[in-house]
Parts: sequence; C-alpha cells; structure tokens
Amino acid sequence: MNYIAALSLGFLGSFHCIGMCGSIALALPLNNRSAYSKITGSLLYNFGRATTYACFGVLFGALGKGFVIGGYQQLLSIVLGSLVLLYVLLPTRVFTKFKITAPLYKLNTRLKTSFTYLFHQKTLRALFFIGTLNGLLPCGLVYMGIAGAIATGSMLQGALFMLFFGLGTLPAMLALSMSGTLISLSFRNRIRKTVPVFVSIMGVLLILRGLNLGIPYISPEMSKTQCEAHSCCHKK
Repeated sequence: MNYIAALSLGFLGSFHCIGMCGSIALALPLNNRSAYSKITGSLLYNFGRATTYACFGVLFGALGKGFVIGGYQQLLSIVLGSLVLLYVLLPTRVFTKFKITAPLYKLNTRLKTSFTYLFHQKTLRALFFIGTLNGLLPCGLVYMGIAGAIATGSMLQGALFMLFFGLGTLPAMLALSMSGTLISLSFRNRIRKTVPVFVSIMGVLLILRGLNLGIPYISPEMSKTQCEAHSCCHKK
C-alpha cells in the first residue's frame, strides 16, 4: 500500500462523499464572505476532516504496529484484505440485518447537536471544527482507509496514509462548498461505479502483500526483515 493508493481512494471516494456529506458542505456559512474568506473557510473545513482522518491513522496504525511486533503482519494483511472484499461483495442489507453499524449511527445522531451549535458560530475556527466532526461521521470509505492504515503497521505511516486519503477528497469537496451546487448526478453515478472496483483492488493488494510472494512493491518478502528484527530482540 502507498500514498498514491490513499490519494486515489480519497479522490474516487469524494464523489461518494458528495452524496453523503454534501449537505454539510453546502450548508457551510460562507455565503456572505469575500472570495478569500470563502476559500480560507472551505480549506479549514476540509483540513478539519483530514485532521480527524490523520488521528484515526495514528490510532489504527498503532494497532497495526502491535500485530507487527507480535509477528502477525502477514496474517493481518490477509485478514484485512478479505474483510475489504467482503464489504464490497456483501449486500448492504446484511449489515443492516445484524445491526453492525447501529452504534455508529447513534454517534451520528449525537453529532448533529454539535453541528447545530458550530453552524451558528459563523467563525473560521468553527468551520475547522465542523470539518473535524464531519470526519467522525460513519462512512464505509473511511473504514477502507482505516484498513490501509492498520496494514502500514506504523503510527506515522498510518497517519500519513489517512492524511493523504483526506487530501484526496479535497478537490471535489472544495469545489462543492465553493460553488454551492451539486456536481451532476450522472457524473457522480459514473464515478461511484468505479469505487467498488478500486476498493476491491485495494483488498486484493492487501491479500497479496500478506502472502509474502517476493514481488517488489506488490507482495514484498517480509520474513527476512521480521527474522532480523526478532533476532535483534533476542540478542538484547
């Protein structure tokens, strides 16, 4: 996995975000501001989202690091890749039936109160915090990014992966909040059709990485590095 994958996932996913979070971006209190202030406010909102994603990257990168230290990096990568593919292949009603996402939607309800308060503030600082809260909203594509952050096995790399994911969403979301109009439905639908394909490719790459096939960049050999790391620990 690399930052190009994170940017691509964010960029393609941003057209999905327009449908899910577009109402928030369109409701930002930017109408009575100068062009410079509009750009600044919109950037703060979007960087707020990216900041939340980066924090997720630190948290879940640390989780992945625990698996790496335990020598389970390959297994982790295979499991994450399989879960990503299941997410794409299983129908949405499966998740609804077993109430897998129920706690997340309870969080969504609680966040609405905070959104209402911040929207009435109409300050640049409030716009940044609206973005940070927006990053907490339940989103399947963010979960895919989190899977990539876990697979990095590093707090720093996980943070950077999620930061690049957030930056990938910037062009479409910035254009939306600045223009005040939705991108055409037909265009969004065409882009949305490519999202499952790209997410599936991401899942396959995670599985290939875990299989340790010795293919540079795609499935690099990890055993030697891990053995050296473990031998160093034993020497100490």
